[in-house]
Amino acid sequence: MSNNNVQTVTSMVDRLKLLLSVAIIVAGIVAFSMLENEIAAPVRVAIFIVSLIVAAGVAAISEPGKRFIGFAQESYYEVRKVIWPTRKETVQMTGIVFAFVAVMGIFLWLLDKSLEWVLYSIVLNWK
Repeated sequence: MSNNNVQTVTSMVDRLKLLLSVAIIVAGIVAFSMLENEIAAPVRVAIFIVSLIVAAGVAAISEPGKRFIGFAQESYYEVRKVIWPTRKETVQMTGIVFAFVAVMGIFLWLLDKSLEWVLYSIVLNWK
């Protein structure tokens, strides 16, 4: 078999795995809904959660799933490298943002009232 045919078969198998994952989730939703009168709610929720876990497992063994897991691991590694602000820095920056919003609110209110005065009192001569 040529390399192109192998890639096509692999791609098709991955699509089938992802389709199977979706079918498992749909089956979990249907089971949750259809067994409403026969089984207690916690058991139905457990069935649905198990279907999600099984679907995630099936999706994880596909090539797109493996790429997603690699991406998630690299993202977690990058997040660990971030230097997060201290509580004091966070409170200070929040205070600055609130002060800026208050000043902008007052400025826009004054601008609105000024334009209202110019338009209604001077231009239109309304009392």
